[in-house]
Amino acid sequence: MIDTEKLVDALENNGVVFLTYGGFLTQSLIVGMTEAIEKESESVNLTLKESTNIFTIFIELSQNMMNYTKKIEIDGKEFDPKGIIILGKKPDGKYYILSKNVVSLEDRQKLEPKLQGIVDTDIAGVKKLYKEARKSGKDTHNKGGGIGFYEIAKRCSTIDYDFKALSEDRFYFRFEATL
Repeated sequence: MIDTEKLVDALENNGVVFLTYGGFLTQSLIVGMTEAIEKESESVNLTLKESTNIFTIFIELSQNMMNYTKKIEIDGKEFDPKGIIILGKKPDGKYYILSKNVVSLEDRQKLEPKLQGIVDTDIAGVKKLYKEARKSGKDTHNKGGGIGFYEIAKRCSTIDYDFKALSEDRFYFRFEATL
């Protein structure tokens, strides 16, 4: 049985949740969710800048989840790739987009240094790295967790991430952007 009290407590402690989705992600689901976010943005009178930043980050994280989620095996049973994405407003009024999905060791080894570099860099540095990546063409259209994370970092006030081991070669990857 699902402990709904824990769920309600989590939602109350983390502010208003506009959208939450867990499961398989497809391009058509992402489109449907962005329509729901657009309606919610209009109803709470977000500025154009806030709306654009939320949409961009949501789409980047959704696509990352869709492209990088790995199958996992637990007790000899294989589970298909799934993820969770949440969009909400914290009690302090800041918006957040949180994603969590399973990645391989190889993907972690690619993502972690890039993400740590972004966290350790100020906004001017992130913008410079973004421009350099765009000019070079590296990481712009291939899987590798490249330019999309720079795009997210340009649009939010903080990012936070972690990797928790499921096995030697599979990890839960949690990423949160706060605007």
